Amino acid sequence: MYPVILRIGTFEITSFGVMAGIGILVGWWIFSRELSRSGLPEEAGNAAVAGAIGGLIGAKLLWTAEHVGDDAFFSLLFSRGGLSWFGGFLGGIGTGLVVMRRNRWPVIPMLSAATPALAIGHAIGRVGCFLVGDDYGRPSNLPWAVAFPQGLPPTLARVHPAQLYEAAGLLLLAWLLIWWRRARVADVSVLARYLVLSAALRFAIEFIRVNERVALGLSLAQIISIAVVVAGVVLMRVGAESSAAARSRR
Repeated sequence: MYPVILRIGTFEITSFGVMAGIGILVGWWIFSRELSRSGLPEEAGNAAVAGAIGGLIGAKLLWTAEHVGDDAFFSLLFSRGGLSWFGGFLGGIGTGLVVMRRNRWPVIPMLSAATPALAIGHAIGRVGCFLVGDDYGRPSNLPWAVAFPQGLPPTLARVHPAQLYEAAGLLLLAWLLIWWRRARVADVSVLARYLVLSAALRFAIEFIRVNERVALGLSLAQIISIAVVVAGVVLMRVGAESSAAARSRR
């Protein structure tokens, strides 16, 4: 675990910050390639930059709100780790949508083009969580269990590296999304599959995460995951009905 890569006085460059930056750059590159391959405007990459900024802000704010009882608000807000995926998802998508609507870019095709970038960027960010010792799992005796003595919070017990489990699942999802797009699966279906599978992955990971249960034995992230899965299924149904209607008119 390497939480701090460089320290100059009180200024720190954390491993999480570096990995988050790499995730943004890699995601932007993949998004740009998908835009070009789909014949979408290249300047739409600006939506990715805006989405990345909005996502980081949303992720930090939601995580801080979730843990505000653990420490002072500003201590949590400026801590070296601690991001909520759903906060990032809502903040990033929301900011990106504002940019798309303002420029009158096609929303569904652009969101579909963004899905591989979102999955890969998220996976790289999760590696950063592992390096900084954040978002780990419950105690485990498995050979690959890890202790985080400088984690957030610190733990000397060996625990599940839940961050790496999620990163592996997201990389597989990214590969599937790229494959579906190359196979010319409808944009609405690609987007729906991303919503369903990414949320289902997070729902499953939460069972080994150390997060407070808020209702029915589920964490807040699991409750939001259910809502995202439902939204993805509805979107998939709408896409299927649209495709069927288009075929009937031919």
